[in-house]
Amino acid sequence: MTGHRELRCEIHPFGTLAPLRFVVVCSFYQNKYLLSYHSGHQSWETQGGHIEENETPEQAARRELYEESGVRDAKLIPVCDYFAYDSEGSSNGRVYAAVIHAMGELPPSEMSRIEAFDALPKNLTYPFVTPVLFEEAKRTL
Repeated sequence: MTGHRELRCEIHPFGTLAPLRFVVVCSFYQNKYLLSYHSGHQSWETQGGHIEENETPEQAARRELYEESGVRDAKLIPVCDYFAYDSEGSSNGRVYAAVIHAMGELPPSEMSRIEAFDALPKNLTYPFVTPVLFEEAKRTL
């Protein structure tokens, strides 16, 4: 699945989809959306990525949150599972909300910076997925 801009998703109850390949973390800092800027895509993203072998989805979410934002001090809250698809394929994932208590230093990665927004910016890597997942995360909080 490489068609980032065309990716869509369906929401499913937490813990109902398997196998899971990805995690997404919808982060909130001081009641704002916290997003990471992906240098390669030149757009804003949630934190998240592949679940590694022998890693639980929650462990993956914590790891990705740190790698892509530098945040270690956050409350992680289960939100939902999701089914993502585009013209090239599909995959299952899990969504967590992160309530950030303290920011950290961004480690070297494909993310060049992080920023807190009052509203989601227009330049999203996944414009048809990110708003849906954040809305679900807000409902959970």
